[in-house]
Amino acid sequence: MLKIFNPVALMACGVGVILLGTGTAARAAFTFCNQTLDVANVAIASYEDGGFESAGWWVVGPNQCAEVISQRLTSRFVYVFAKDVFGRALLDGATPMCVDQGRFRIRGEGDCLTRGFLDARFHEVDTQQSDSWSFFLRSTRD
Repeated sequence: MLKIFNPVALMACGVGVILLGTGTAARAAFTFCNQTLDVANVAIASYEDGGFESAGWWVVGPNQCAEVISQRLTSRFVYVFAKDVFGRALLDGATPMCVDQGRFRIRGEGDCLTRGFLDARFHEVDTQQSDSWSFFLRSTRD
């Protein structure tokens, strides 16, 4: 089960990203680090107890990190979706999952629209079966 923490809201602007994920030996968690000039609205998903569950939103300001899963990772893959304050996707993803406009926790990844949710394409992060992982969202601009 994913644990949701209260987001911290910050404001900024910027465009374009590249992705970099690394394992970490720190305490068990999945941490999202925003190294862009954009405020990132972040949702995550993972496969737990026989099904997918997506949850959001964390608001992660520029050069800030948020611990979006606070316990030991039990699934090899974590799925991440991020959008800017204008609703534009900050990540390229191929895995369809459900999101909602406000804070959410959604069980199941199919039939999003018919269940009253929105479709989003999540980026798959291979944590290499690590207990902890830090994911870095980086700007393509210097």
